[in-house]
Amino acid sequence: MSRVILLNFVKSYLQIFFNPLIMNRNLYRLSLLGSSALICLITCKSPNNQTVKGKTDTGWIEELTISQLQEGYRDGMYTITDVVNVYLERINEIDKSGPGLNSVIRVNPDAIQIAEELDRELASGNSRGPLHGIPVILKDNIDTHDKMPNTAGATALRNSYPKNDSFIAKKLREAGAIIIAKSNLSEWANFRAAMSSSGWSGVGGQTKNPYVLDRNPCGSSSGSGVAVSANLCMIAIGTETNGSIVCPSNNNGIVGIKPTVGLLSRTGIIPISFSQDTPGPMGRTVTDAVITLGLMTGIDSSDSKTLASSGKYLTDYSRYLIADGVKGKRIGIQRKAMGFSDKVDTLMENTVRWLRANGAEVIDIDFPKGENYEQASFNVMVYEFRDGLNKYLSGLDSEIPVKNITDLIEFNKSDSVELRYFDQKILELADKKGNLESDDYKKSLALMHKATREDGIDKVMDANKLDAIMSPTGSPAWKTDLILGDHFVGGSSSLAAISGYPAITVPMGFIDELPVGVTFFGRAWSEPTLIEIAFSYEQGTKFRKAPEYIVSD
Repeated sequence: MSRVILLNFVKSYLQIFFNPLIMNRNLYRLSLLGSSALICLITCKSPNNQTVKGKTDTGWIEELTISQLQEGYRDGMYTITDVVNVYLERINEIDKSGPGLNSVIRVNPDAIQIAEELDRELASGNSRGPLHGIPVILKDNIDTHDKMPNTAGATALRNSYPKNDSFIAKKLREAGAIIIAKSNLSEWANFRAAMSSSGWSGVGGQTKNPYVLDRNPCGSSSGSGVAVSANLCMIAIGTETNGSIVCPSNNNGIVGIKPTVGLLSRTGIIPISFSQDTPGPMGRTVTDAVITLGLMTGIDSSDSKTLASSGKYLTDYSRYLIADGVKGKRIGIQRKAMGFSDKVDTLMENTVRWLRANGAEVIDIDFPKGENYEQASFNVMVYEFRDGLNKYLSGLDSEIPVKNITDLIEFNKSDSVELRYFDQKILELADKKGNLESDDYKKSLALMHKATREDGIDKVMDANKLDAIMSPTGSPAWKTDLILGDHFVGGSSSLAAISGYPAITVPMGFIDELPVGVTFFGRAWSEPTLIEIAFSYEQGTKFRKAPEYIVSD
């Protein structure tokens, strides 16, 4: 869960200091990829067909797309095993040493073996599709039945090895993707402490922003965003309850898709909220994220939310990757989500001008001031967190030391790491809640849905005949602070998150050396329309650029 939202929900607990986050310091660049320090310990060919025996620069793989990688496989420029070796070497050289991004919690020890098997399939003429041989990293709250534990970043689950693949992991494997690692995250998807630093967990420590190393990656899908941005994988899967895909995508200069709740199954994902949780793809391009999205959809009998996607989900959204997809679209701009940064506002105005110049109609909109749906959402999440987490923990192997939230609270009190920096007030609050038959829970659930759906997004889009709504995704990344916690300035994820409706964030420029994004969101199941807009905007502007691991003076 994004700290932007969590701070609003639990502000009675917090004392936060806001900074303008304008860098007036001299910066110098730590350039790794221009040197020969990054090597793979194999002999493979780069796209220009140059081979260095035994040691090959891994920089050639930077910013490659899924389609380019597949073309290389078909042309015999390299094998899947070669590519997995390169990504594993980059994790070693960039994530574990070098700038030390700390985005990866665990590398899959069987990644090479899986790659070799997929190479044999390809050599025999059998391709599983566009993700065949594509290296993917999963957020470490998504179950994988292999030699990697699923920890949510918590030391209590350090040795928790899932009995089954999550629905999402299974779909990815069936599509030929290689799960090469699990990524660090804000512990318990940032639903533990009243104050914390995004990207910090007891198991993984603090993840760094690859653009400026002392800046924050946001969260809770911190490692997923950083790993994609730093070219440590081709695609990553994050999860969002409120802001946890779009915010780290914003801070790390990538594309993030938060689907309609129910489009993708949550079975095998450590939960926060049954009403709001969803996994989603994070990539360097809209195309890569869209390819991955379609291959993860489907009805899951173990997740009742997916039943609503019947007749609505697609297994291939690529038909909506239309270069002039903004033409004729009517888009509402949510100006009340602006105003937290003059520089972000300037980029938004530039975005509006581009959209209008390319055939879109952009109009100012406003949402009616209703009841406090954010507080209602927080109340729902606390109830659902207790219910969902207790169910998940009770199903773990007997040697795992916690079986419910009460056990977890006591475990953390005795652990030398867990409470070193941050408290566990949300865990304590959840432990006091009743079950999901509570009138308090039901009233909050009804309030938040009515306010954000029929009286919110649906009403505004109907009244203004809109195809989508746009807003700034967030501010440039703040400095990481393990003493005072996160220093947020602004964000706009709540309406889409609380309603359960889809959102896509795309890079819209840089402020100094830090990326920021624009979010397009809309009605339930409107992914096709949002993809048309996001792809068209991305292709017309191309703001994405690889990070250079700047060290602040």
